Amino acid sequence: MKFGKSVCIINVGGTKYAFPKDVIKDFPLRRVSRLHSCASEREVLEVCDDYDRERNEFFFDRHSEAFGFIMLYVKYGKLRFVPHMCELSFYNEMIYWGLESSHLEFCCQRRLDDRMSDTYTHFTEEHHKTANNTRTDESSNGKRYSKCLERMRRTFEEPTSSLAAQILASVSVIFVIVSMVILCASTIPDWKTAESNTAEEHRYTDSLEHPSGIIEAVCIGWFTAECIVRFIVSRDKCEFVRRPLNIIDLLAITPYYISVTMTVLTGENSQLQRAGVTLRVLRMMRIFWVIKLARHFLGLQTLGLTLRRCYREMVMLLVFICVAMAIFGALAQLLEHGLDLESGNEEYASIPAACWWVIISMTTVGYGDMYPITVPGRVLGGLCVVSGIVLLALPITFIYHSFVQCYHELKFRSARYTQSLSAEFLN
Repeated sequence: MKFGKSVCIINVGGTKYAFPKDVIKDFPLRRVSRLHSCASEREVLEVCDDYDRERNEFFFDRHSEAFGFIMLYVKYGKLRFVPHMCELSFYNEMIYWGLESSHLEFCCQRRLDDRMSDTYTHFTEEHHKTANNTRTDESSNGKRYSKCLERMRRTFEEPTSSLAAQILASVSVIFVIVSMVILCASTIPDWKTAESNTAEEHRYTDSLEHPSGIIEAVCIGWFTAECIVRFIVSRDKCEFVRRPLNIIDLLAITPYYISVTMTVLTGENSQLQRAGVTLRVLRMMRIFWVIKLARHFLGLQTLGLTLRRCYREMVMLLVFICVAMAIFGALAQLLEHGLDLESGNEEYASIPAACWWVIISMTTVGYGDMYPITVPGRVLGGLCVVSGIVLLALPITFIYHSFVQCYHELKFRSARYTQSLSAEFLN
């Protein structure tokens, strides 16, 4: 700052704060620190609402109480909401002074997320004018073509965007269910016997002659066509390839074509090929088709988003379990087998075997395949069960709150998207 006195006065809603000029330079609030680089009153008025040169006072027409809490953050490093003030209003004050939601305490971040999930966001008139000007600049043919692609993209990507999208999603769900039924039924011994008899009757024909093979081919054809169309109409092809659900689609479709390719190249019956371990593994990879349902069900999307956001809590849960397994496994092996090698419980002959007992006890499953027979071992078993309940319950609270937050967030996005489609349709 090349003008004014050495002491700067910040006036926020009538409340004054005096700072030395050197403090303004490295002030934690970006809007205040920008005053130091201003070379003229014109630049100053772009940062604040008014300026008094004689008193070197900068006026900000903002919420004084909210700025007081923000100053507490500058002093102590902790930022919380102002009592009895709307969370969104305080968040707007934070953005104005150059802070983000990450600066809030964790409890306040959760309150802000819940508040934003319950509030609809509308475009301002400036956004509408900008969008209208952009649309006017486009040529009519290009506009019609882009609209067609966007409509197809919404039809395949957003099941709630239109009636056609809902029908397409329903058909896709039906194909997923049918393919899963066929995959599960193919592992039944009677079903395998029927397939073998059909293959013996048609020695020189492919296994697609069997009804299950025809149904399987139809399902694969539908999934392949759907994946290709979604790739063509996608906005960003690289982003499309990197999406987890699209990778899962590719992993679910590829094994079938590998099996058919090997059948053509080797000339062997596919039933003989499926005896190979590799092809059996590839065939079972089609179970990933179930994850395709996440495109159409909010609950599965919420589950996936929760697991992605709570990976720290999940890792913490695994660490708790592993530590408990190591401790209780070693003690169980010692009490049940290590103290009496001749007449000890042979089911606890090793620590890994005892760890299996620990994990089924901590999760309160209790298969009954192995259990302690000594009194100290049974006391240890009781402690193992109680500690398992406590340890597993500790991270559950965080995961539960994250699940609720993710559910409301996805629900809010879906409602906002539906609202924007309705407004576009009416216009």
